[in-house]
Amino acid sequence: MPIGLLALALGGFGIGLTEFGIVGLLPQVAADFGVTEPVAGYLVSGYALSVAVGAIALTLAITRFDRKKVLLGLMVLFIAGNLISAVAPNYSVMLLGRIVAALCHGAFFSVGAVVAAEMVPENKKASAIALMFGGLTVANVLGVPLGTLLGQQLGWRSTFWAITVIGVITMIGIWILVPRPEAVARTSVLGELGVFRRPQVWVSAAITVLSYGGMFGAFTYIAFTLTEVSGFATSTVPWLLVLFGVGMFAGNFIGGKAADRALDKSLIVILALLTAVLVLFALTAHSQVLTMISLFLMGTVGLATAPGLQLRIMRYADDAPTMASGTNIAAFNIGNALGAWLGGLALAAGLGFVSPLWVGAAVNVVGLAVLAAGTAAARKHRDRVSGTSQKSSEAVTS
Repeated sequence: MPIGLLALALGGFGIGLTEFGIVGLLPQVAADFGVTEPVAGYLVSGYALSVAVGAIALTLAITRFDRKKVLLGLMVLFIAGNLISAVAPNYSVMLLGRIVAALCHGAFFSVGAVVAAEMVPENKKASAIALMFGGLTVANVLGVPLGTLLGQQLGWRSTFWAITVIGVITMIGIWILVPRPEAVARTSVLGELGVFRRPQVWVSAAITVLSYGGMFGAFTYIAFTLTEVSGFATSTVPWLLVLFGVGMFAGNFIGGKAADRALDKSLIVILALLTAVLVLFALTAHSQVLTMISLFLMGTVGLATAPGLQLRIMRYADDAPTMASGTNIAAFNIGNALGAWLGGLALAAGLGFVSPLWVGAAVNVVGLAVLAAGTAAARKHRDRVSGTSQKSSEAVTS
């Protein structure tokens, strides 16, 4: 794999730390700024909302420019956002810093996925995308404990200073290691938005929303399942979540290699496996041993879809892959919000702390149905186009 992919992966790691590293620091931040815990929580939810907005709006604004320069510009935005957070004199400025950094998040992965895919041959594109997302998965495993540990020892601002330094190193790495991409055809804003007239782009986005809605619908409330159903002590939950994170790290690369071999088939198999894992988890959540196994498998199979889903939407919008990539990043975040909402409804209805797992499985079944229908429709379209071309060729020959 080209060494430039490591610079993109480091950027993904820094962005992941920005997103997740604050979770364990919220009590300190709330106390320092004199705000309530729910208000401090806006630093997380506000970030997520800004990611979804930036993934489409900012990507649309920058898609016509040189992609390497865009990545460098986005890292400047990332550095600025975290620097604002590190020196914020009050809560409002801190929230502004979070929003600025979040705007970079979606656009970086949108453009980065396209650049990563362009750096390798056709049969390694999904693996290249997986390597870039690998930085994000490492942040999932290490982000909360490292960010919390550093913040507890040196103050919460030190975490944002550290992330700022990572941003500077990433920017230098992209500048030196990422090759300048070939010139791309310039398209108008209307041309970029034209990808939304293609049914398979909507199908791909819907699959992303549903597959991630299913997984994160279950994962959002997993701490309640672990403590109230499986009987684990609250103090063990962070370490149990490391199992999920390690599974995500492995699944990301496994899914990338599988997608390179057979894109739609691998996605169908992975979504079916994820549904089975969630059902198994729901049925055996009372067993601590089986719960730990299920937690690891949920992370592994859940993130195995990411590279394939990103590549699928880019293939159906190959003339505007950056816009399509941004749409998929937004779909990830919409899916997370949808899953959390549906899981919350199940809990509010008194269905118990296993119910989010059942909700997640049900949402995944819908996603699997959409994927199967979309794959069949795409195959039928290809056959029809192939048949028309063959008839035209025969007519010319005769």
